[in-house]
Amino acid sequence: MLSPRWLLTVAAFLLALPAYAQDVTSGPAKGEKVPGIKVNDVTGMNKDKEVDYVAERKDKPTVYLLIQADKFDRPMNKFMKTLDQQVKKDFEDVYMVAVWLTDDENKTKEFLPRIQQSVQYEATALTYFKDKSGPKDWGVNSDAHVTVVIVNKQKVAQTFGYRSINDTDVKAVYEALKKAREGK
Repeated sequence: MLSPRWLLTVAAFLLALPAYAQDVTSGPAKGEKVPGIKVNDVTGMNKDKEVDYVAERKDKPTVYLLIQADKFDRPMNKFMKTLDQQVKKDFEDVYMVAVWLTDDENKTKEFLPRIQQSVQYEATALTYFKDKSGPKDWGVNSDAHVTVVIVNKQKVAQTFGYRSINDTDVKAVYEALKKAREGK
């Protein structure tokens, strides 16, 4: 028979596990001016061009998703699609830039249009950056499968680093985006 103390220990561990999986420090610090990022746009408003979305978006609210290309999976895709739908529905001035961090440019250029064709993102550009470690000044943690950076008026409003992610994580990102747009 299991002791109540042992059951409490196991329960505490299981409750802490999701928080551990999702709490990774990654991305530029809150309050900092967002560094530039030149990416190759595959499906967005600058399709087939190299663009610095920070310069392009200027003071407009933007969500950057820095994705370890080899870690992209269905739960991450579901998170992205759900957030994309919320952004499209609720915020006409917000745009999302998903940046695949990759060392395999050709594979990524072939993969991203297939994702777009399948998922039909409406408020998200699918782009890539030709270095798996990410842009130099962005502080991407290699343990984070995805780093979410919310920017407003060229300042970092909030960052999230996730080892695993799914559509249940949309609420926290959405609330942080809403506060950033309101200037809080």
